[in-house]
Amino acid sequence: MRPFVQVALFGGSFNPPHVGHLLAAHYVRATLGVDEVWFMPTFVHPFRKATVSFEHRVRMCELMGQDATGWMKTSKVESEVGKDGRTVDTLEFLRERHPEHRFSLIIGSDILKDLPHWKDFDRIERMVRVVVLNRAGHPAEGTVGPPLAIVSSTDIRERLARGELPSDLVPRVVLDYAREHHLYGL
Repeated sequence: MRPFVQVALFGGSFNPPHVGHLLAAHYVRATLGVDEVWFMPTFVHPFRKATVSFEHRVRMCELMGQDATGWMKTSKVESEVGKDGRTVDTLEFLRERHPEHRFSLIIGSDILKDLPHWKDFDRIERMVRVVVLNRAGHPAEGTVGPPLAIVSSTDIRERLARGELPSDLVPRVVLDYAREHHLYGL
């Protein structure tokens, strides 16, 4: 019998994806015994955050992970679920589609304050292993790992709006793509 594929799911807006996401994916792969890390850009953000198009965010995530020899992937699953962007619905969909996989859900400690607003978080915890990464500036009990990079997509978008190029915070391939497609004022 073939062993299960261990997959860490890393959801978010990825508006734009940045080195914090990249570092988190590498950390998870290196320490948590997973075979793959899947970036899952939101299709319909449950809290209605404004973002560039889903297709652009998917492509930027794909570009960010292209050097990872196949273990870092980007999933379009949230566009296939057909519901309102709730994590619990996405997880149910993935578990039905991929019974050969065992999933972990990766969240940052900055998200903990939002969990009371998530649909059926108790059910999520029963379906998958939930791993809370220690995001710098958001200390919390029960997190794993050292504080990861202090970087946020919001800060990056603000810098871009001021005409600053955050080349130390965004992978070059992502910035090149954003420039080519005139995203974020580039």
